[in-house]
Amino acid sequence: MYRFLVPLACALSIAASATAAPRLVEPRLHIDKEHIGPARIALTFDACMGRVDMRILDVLLRERIPATIFVTARWLQHNRQAAATLLAHPDLFEIENHGAMHVPAVDYPTSIYGITAAGSPQAVAREVEGGAAAIVAAGAPQPRWFRGATARYTASSITEISRLGYKVAGYSINGDDGSLLGARAAEQRVAAARDGDVVIAHINQPSHAAGAGVAKGILALKKSGVHFVRLADTVAPHPTPVL
Repeated sequence: MYRFLVPLACALSIAASATAAPRLVEPRLHIDKEHIGPARIALTFDACMGRVDMRILDVLLRERIPATIFVTARWLQHNRQAAATLLAHPDLFEIENHGAMHVPAVDYPTSIYGITAAGSPQAVAREVEGGAAAIVAAGAPQPRWFRGATARYTASSITEISRLGYKVAGYSINGDDGSLLGARAAEQRVAAARDGDVVIAHINQPSHAAGAGVAKGILALKKSGVHFVRLADTVAPHPTPVL
């Protein structure tokens, strides 16, 4: 009897492998270091839903610090005054694509951090193109970078996003863990950025403690003499997918 169970177990294992879900990747990104002068750091912020964190935006405006802001169509719709502020300072703010509805750009049915993914290549394309259309309709230039909700993808969804004409915006420093860190921890994360780092944080959670820490971390970086750049101002390579 046992000689029949072994082949059956192998067959079941092969079948399970064949139907396993694609691996999710979280791309990392650094800006190029081929320059002379102070350390360069790219600050990037996600505006997913919710409102605008003026603790962060006020620092960027007051200190004249450039940043790349990834906005969703949903955020633009509910934050017209904040969007107008970004548009009024094109020398500081690069507005890029965070999608239409803040749906993870993953092309098979799954859930990430409790958020239902797009679920198909066609739905990924709708999420990307819907976000871009909203940005252009708001009066900003056509976006060139895309960062999906949760910043996780499959290799095939990254290929689809590239086919649509976008680079996927990874990062190298997670400044606030989805805005869930405490203020002190977020300050330390951001302030630890070094030459070539791309920092991700959130600018849409004014009630979370993390925003205060992010603002302080930015000020600490400026005091240290770093040069802030937007992704559009850099020669950034394509991101490197990692587990």
